[in-house]
Amino acid sequence: MASRSEFSAQTLSVLAALCQEPSQWQHGYALAKQTGLKSGTLYPILIRLADRGLVEACWQDEPTPGRPRRHLYRLTAAGLASATGALASAAGRTAGQAAAARAATGKRWARGRPGPAAPGAVAGMTP
Repeated sequence: MASRSEFSAQTLSVLAALCQEPSQWQHGYALAKQTGLKSGTLYPILIRLADRGLVEACWQDEPTPGRPRRHLYRLTAAGLASATGALASAAGRTAGQAAAARAATGKRWARGRPGPAAPGAVAGMTP
């Protein structure tokens, strides 16, 4: 099984979509709309997640008349635990990166570099 840091941004978006209703079966088209991923990206992700035991897949029991049967997907218990941890870790990394960027910006200003002028102010002029 992959560690939480091994999930790509696209895989994290699929996991996030599946986490919204973890016990509900969802078809690929709905997941594609939620994530904005194309089928050539989405379905390989779903297959890899199923191979790892994080997602279970089944065929739709009662297809809509005139339409082919579709695969349905949902998180397994292990998948929900892994997804929750991976999404929390990703959120923490994002928050940490934002804090680091704020700290770097603060350091840059502390070294005496000029910052952006206030709206309506003329550069080089003090009020």
